[in-house]
Amino acid sequence: MSGETFVVVGAGQAGGYAVKTLREEGFDGRIILLGNEVHSPYERPPLSKGVLTGKVMPAELTLLSAEALVELDVESFTNCNARRIFLDLQVVETDLGHEIYYDKLLLSTGGRPFLPSFPGSESRDVLCLRTLDDAMRIKQRLIGPLKRIVVVGAGWIGLEIAATARTLGHEVTVIEMTERVCSRSMMPEVSEQLAQLHESKGVTIRLRTQISAIEPGVNAGSVVTLATGETLLADTVILGVGLIANDELARDAGLVCNRGVLVNASCQTSDPHVFAAGDVAVIQYQNPVMQCRLESWQNAQDQGIASARAMLGQKVLYQPIPLLWSEQYDTLIQIAGHPQLAHKTVVRSIATPMSVMIFGLNTHNQVVAVVGLNAGRYYRNARKLVESSAQVDPEALSNSSVSLNDAVLTVQT
Repeated sequence: MSGETFVVVGAGQAGGYAVKTLREEGFDGRIILLGNEVHSPYERPPLSKGVLTGKVMPAELTLLSAEALVELDVESFTNCNARRIFLDLQVVETDLGHEIYYDKLLLSTGGRPFLPSFPGSESRDVLCLRTLDDAMRIKQRLIGPLKRIVVVGAGWIGLEIAATARTLGHEVTVIEMTERVCSRSMMPEVSEQLAQLHESKGVTIRLRTQISAIEPGVNAGSVVTLATGETLLADTVILGVGLIANDELARDAGLVCNRGVLVNASCQTSDPHVFAAGDVAVIQYQNPVMQCRLESWQNAQDQGIASARAMLGQKVLYQPIPLLWSEQYDTLIQIAGHPQLAHKTVVRSIATPMSVMIFGLNTHNQVVAVVGLNAGRYYRNARKLVESSAQVDPEALSNSSVSLNDAVLTVQT
């Protein structure tokens, strides 16, 4: 019987899948799971959609219940923060006074919403969405009579919240300081499609717009003052301007970090006994050489599994093709690959109404990314082009009468 102790700091999806995988792979040593929320591990994607509308109940999000953790013989501590790591002693110190020795340590500490520097961003009347408790607070604001909702940030979280609030009938304004929606993560043609989708549903999108302050309203709500001096009245303000990796614990311990904890293809940090997974992990890619932090449900699950196997000494090569999906109104958006590597974009229409695929190509006309809007089975075939780094004829790729296979020139092996 193993006498080893594995400690997992962070009880989100990555941490939950890690402890589950450790047991499934036969680890019979001690597992300790530290979570800073009161909840057992749960899934986050429905927070901005089903939970806000009331179609999904909090209990339905549970990944590993307290009972399931007991069955797995996992010592789970909720509402408990790791305060310090002593790498030389292989000890984690918690804010509850525990000093826990580990043979292997997994950091799956996730991230937290970025708060802009303008006055009022930290007001209790300004909400963010990251946790289940956050979602329940926003849900309460969306119940009842129609309201004026101002969403700050036109990234994925901001747009999903805007879509949900608009679906519930509220008046929604999205404020974005850059020149387009999802500008940090998507090609311009995708941004255009998303903006058109929201505007067609009645959402007002204010691009190249900065906020100077958010102040309490006279009776209730908030006054949003723009840099131009213009003011907007809002019953609720929701921030969705990005995520900060919770890497302070790792940095203070001396682990190598770069806006997240740097890991190799084995999910291993700069310390051989410490691993990282999920939103906090920065993956060092070998081909092409780059560093990338993936904020997605798919990565949290897959890297949680991969890191657990690596902790057990199994050979792991985790260099994933990023996968992301989003539901906004009646549109399913599916993404594969690295849009930031695209040097040119090819748009391919699909016969189905409101359906399109947008490909990102590098300088060699290899497919590095694809975005499908209501693309269904076409997306599945297109994703294979990303996975194989297929070199294509851009003109043939844009022609929906030419099959995807016939647009391929070569496939990288």
